Amino acid sequence: MPGPDPATLQRLAGLAAAQPPLAHRLAEGHADRIAACGLHAELSRLGLGAEVVEALAAFAASRGAAAFLAAVAAGAQVNPSEGRAATHMALRDPATRATHGGHAALAAEAERLRASGLTHLIHLGIGGSALGPALLLDALGTGGDGPEVRVVSNVDGEALARATRDLDPRRTGLISVSKTFTTRETRLNLESACRWLAAGGVADPMARVTAVTASPGRAAAAGVPAAQILAFPETVGGRYSLWSAVGLPLVVRCGWPAFEALLDGAHAMDRHVLETPFEENAALRLATADFWFARVLGRPTRAVFAYDVRLALLPAYLQQLEMESNGKSVTADGRPVDGPTAPILWGGTGTDAQHAVFQLLHQGTHADPVEFVAVATPGHGLDPAHHAELLANCLAQGAALALGRPEAADPARRIPGNRPSATILMDRLTPDRLGALLALAEARTVALAALFGINPFDQWGVELGKELAQAIGAGAGPPDPATAALRAFIAEAAAGPGQASAA
Repeated sequence: MPGPDPATLQRLAGLAAAQPPLAHRLAEGHADRIAACGLHAELSRLGLGAEVVEALAAFAASRGAAAFLAAVAAGAQVNPSEGRAATHMALRDPATRATHGGHAALAAEAERLRASGLTHLIHLGIGGSALGPALLLDALGTGGDGPEVRVVSNVDGEALARATRDLDPRRTGLISVSKTFTTRETRLNLESACRWLAAGGVADPMARVTAVTASPGRAAAAGVPAAQILAFPETVGGRYSLWSAVGLPLVVRCGWPAFEALLDGAHAMDRHVLETPFEENAALRLATADFWFARVLGRPTRAVFAYDVRLALLPAYLQQLEMESNGKSVTADGRPVDGPTAPILWGGTGTDAQHAVFQLLHQGTHADPVEFVAVATPGHGLDPAHHAELLANCLAQGAALALGRPEAADPARRIPGNRPSATILMDRLTPDRLGALLALAEARTVALAALFGINPFDQWGVELGKELAQAIGAGAGPPDPATAALRAFIAEAAAGPGQASAA
């Protein structure tokens, strides 16, 4: 499908030029809110008036955004470069989840691990094989009664060394997650972790491994016991996979009911996205807003700030989901795109971020959209003043971005305002609410891909770096002079003081 037609973009640009300042809209009582699945999306401070929303609705219909989401849900071939479907929605649909996701085997393996006497598990993966599980554990795992699970993704040995430093190998198990079971970083971490177990007195380290993969034959060939290999479908991409056996850490830590509630919340959001008209459809509204800012207004970034420490990993999770999905420069049929696609996503945690990057957001020369994610009720039992102060800061930042202080006499104190933001507020952070939030993020990403006309389910750009790393690691000739110089410096440093100069 080609990209958006110039006439539509020209019309949207004309509407953008006629938009009044945000302060004017808000003073007039402008309200734009959507409620779905326990989430409240406050979109008023994005400043999209009724005429803009109507134009974006027509544009989304012309691009087939809702139809594309329906095709994903129906299992159609929506990934043309790899010739397959994208079936992550089937993993949480009650009608298909048991058979499609292998959830019976997942539940059984989790129960085995919970009853094993192990106190800790180390989850080894990278990208979607680690970011999703880490987020689930961070958000929901504090009160779990199962073994503690630590996630190691980086091939840097320091990451694994830190994860194992205070653990007893005799009471520690391993989870190795790799879609192909050939990912070099994960395989190296698995080998090192097995050596650590052996050095700690574990006679058969591979008997301590549970593998999660779309290539069970490779896991078996590596020595993982067959009964401890959990499969997930080839049609589920890594960044969309936490609903499968990739979510094992949550089940081990918190039990099956928590994971089932996560799936139920995600499925409820899927139904909302597939069945709700545009004006009240959270995914389509957010996706068209993303298009509006990235393509129509040419604002290249979107910042996400989680005002809840339990969601501290959300920006990193969304970075992979959105930028790996929509960071493309060709359309789904191979034509070059004729403008910006996905925004660069960045962010952090409130209130820390306020004292680090918000100066730029309020008074810098950029006016890119900001998104706040918060939870109305706390997850701790400390003085309620903590959460009240946290939420007060969250609400204040959005208001300050919109209204500013443009009338200040001192230019150094002048804050222009008119800077867009949205707030997604959850009533409470429970598995079903988190499932709804993450399913909303997926649907938003897929819908935005339809607006751009790109394929959100492949990631060929990631593969080139992997190929070159393998070649360089094997000692192949450097692909460019800069690489050659850097390799020489590394060799000299490895030789130690005096050795390089002597050479």
